[in-house]
Amino acid sequence: MVAEFLARGWARFPCAPEVAEWAGKARAAARASVNDAAQQSQWLQCGGTWFVGVDALPNAADGAVAGSGALAGPGYAVARRLYGALPLHRAQVSVVYPGYPKPREGEGEGAFRYRLKRDAAHVDGLLAVGDERVRMLKERHAYILGLPLNEASPAASPLVVWEGSHEVMRAAFARALDGVAPADWGGVDLTEIYTRTRREVFETCPRVPLPARPGEATLVHRLTVHGVAPWSEGAEAGPEGRMIAYFRPELPGGDDGWLRLP
Repeated sequence: MVAEFLARGWARFPCAPEVAEWAGKARAAARASVNDAAQQSQWLQCGGTWFVGVDALPNAADGAVAGSGALAGPGYAVARRLYGALPLHRAQVSVVYPGYPKPREGEGEGAFRYRLKRDAAHVDGLLAVGDERVRMLKERHAYILGLPLNEASPAASPLVVWEGSHEVMRAAFARALDGVAPADWGGVDLTEIYTRTRREVFETCPRVPLPARPGEATLVHRLTVHGVAPWSEGAEAGPEGRMIAYFRPELPGGDDGWLRLP
């Protein structure tokens, strides 16, 4: 599985009892956050069709939440094997509802069209900075681990990835950051090469939807281009919507691990 993950930039792990048990506990905690008025005011976006839910799951650094044990399972084991036992932040609780996407507040016509036609595809950690929304590397994640919290049909806005895109992006960023001290990478304007290389990815890498169920796990490489598909007609997920918890622990220090590590 490790070799497949490193070659494809993603891996999906079958249902494991310990992960299913964790997801059941986390679901209750996530539901409380989603229903909290303050959280809704901050995170309910896209015309009420997406609860972004950054840091919305009140888990401990070992992933324990709502009386569960520490996070475990084969997907997390592979992540730890490759990148070490990094402390886990409060997970994102991403919930998508029927009708997604609608335009996000402040989103222009072009940006909405990209969300609709290209799944808002992106590489995590490259944030839009300032009024000109310059793309800069502000967060150096080790990996992305997705853990579904409820049942949803495969067409209910699944995570999508562009297989093999991690190595395309790695090569492009290595060229852009060549000669720059790793500690200074966060100050480099990556907008042009990021935009150009995503276009290359769309032309050369297959788009792969990754629906999953509670107890399963999806591990995505930190450099893989990924997004969220529109909600398809006839998709079902119940009144809670499609709910997934995402962990993106950050790499320690300001060294070159973001590009160098597997």
